[in-house]
Amino acid sequence: MSPVTLLGFLVLTGAAAYAQTLTGFAFGLITMGGIALTGLLSLPDAAALVSVLTLVNAVQMLTKGWRDVAWREFGLVMATNIPMLVVGYVLLEWLAETRTDILRLILGIIIILSSLQLALRPQPLGRKSGSGSFAAFGMISGLMGGLFSTAGPPLVYHFYRQPMPLASVRETLVTVFALNAVVRISLVTLSGNLPTGSAWWGLLAIPMVMVSTHAARRWPPPISAAMLRRIVFVLLFLSGVSLGAPALVHLLRGAN
Repeated sequence: MSPVTLLGFLVLTGAAAYAQTLTGFAFGLITMGGIALTGLLSLPDAAALVSVLTLVNAVQMLTKGWRDVAWREFGLVMATNIPMLVVGYVLLEWLAETRTDILRLILGIIIILSSLQLALRPQPLGRKSGSGSFAAFGMISGLMGGLFSTAGPPLVYHFYRQPMPLASVRETLVTVFALNAVVRISLVTLSGNLPTGSAWWGLLAIPMVMVSTHAARRWPPPISAAMLRRIVFVLLFLSGVSLGAPALVHLLRGAN
């Protein structure tokens, strides 16, 4: 990893951690989208590093908020999340070796759908959803987490609709992301698909993530939450289109 590449990675992860702390998710989306667009790293290597950095961000946030975790809902989500995370990880390794364009297209679609979800505020429910719905959203989240370390969007949508205290929602989500990261890092280690030697320089982003997380909590931007959501929406949407459209065109040309 060259100095220029490392600098770009540090800036990208710092911005992603800042947005994650303020919005509740977006770290994996911003980081993976930026890496896929710029080609800083391979997607499997990037996903592995994002897992480590997500864990750092989550642990830092949970040092004060772990008491607010809704453990029942957490358990329901993780019961289906972990198995599908394994499926997503296997799918990533297969596509990375055989169909890179399909992988980029899937990531682009995920980013676009997630940005639309961010733009449309979920309507709150009158009563808490049943156990099956938490398990179902856990499955979708696990698949996305295994593929790209982007487990957040489905769960953010589902949890923020629940009649639950905001602190409980936020800390439960962060705990899910933390355990996701631990499991994914374990899969990478056990499968022997660790990042290449130069990619390990990306771990220098850990201090950047910690500083950005602290800065977002201590000095939030002087704009409304609605405006922040719009800014993140536009950035994610444009990056998703920029990533998915060329991959789709390439696939269509290859089919002809």
